[in-house]
Amino acid sequence: MAKLYFKYGAMGSSKSAQALITKYNYEENDMSVWLIKPSADTRDGADILRSRIGLEAKAEIITPETDIFLRFQESRQGKCDVVIVDECQFLAEKQIDQLRAIVNAFAVPVLCFGLRTDFQTRLFPGSLRLMELADVIEEIKTMCDCGAKAIINARIDGDGFIVTQGAQVVLGGNDSYIAMCHRCYVNGIREHKKIRLHGQKETDIV
Repeated sequence: MAKLYFKYGAMGSSKSAQALITKYNYEENDMSVWLIKPSADTRDGADILRSRIGLEAKAEIITPETDIFLRFQESRQGKCDVVIVDECQFLAEKQIDQLRAIVNAFAVPVLCFGLRTDFQTRLFPGSLRLMELADVIEEIKTMCDCGAKAIINARIDGDGFIVTQGAQVVLGGNDSYIAMCHRCYVNGIREHKKIRLHGQKETDIV
């Protein structure tokens, strides 16, 4: 039976890599994949999905106005064995409902990869709706620098401090975000501690 999956993890947990590997595995078995991503994710180009380890593929862009169910019905019905969505947290709640409808109406599995919460530890609207509707919810684990499990997507400003206010969506990767455990996140804010981002040299922290 087809299911709606939500596979979430903190920044750096290989979500995009797993989405691309899953795509490859389906195609290795002669199955057709519809790879999509929200238009909000423009870091690697409008229609490119790229992982930090170098895997990449072309993806169809979904704008906030796109009716995903209608798009599937018009162009993918009967031609698609699985739908894979990356950065699903940026989808609107109604678009998650549309993905759910694809599973129900066409018996096509939908695998959504993305973040659960934002830099303020609040659920993204798309992720919240997936928590409510997904048949299967799986955590893709990653570690804080202290060795504990990371659950926070901490946003770091240009001076190396944790950001606690601002817009929910600010695109960035290792240059702006770091996955942290809750203890290190709280201590970093309380102690006004400078955080070294991955790939950043000790000499860059002043």
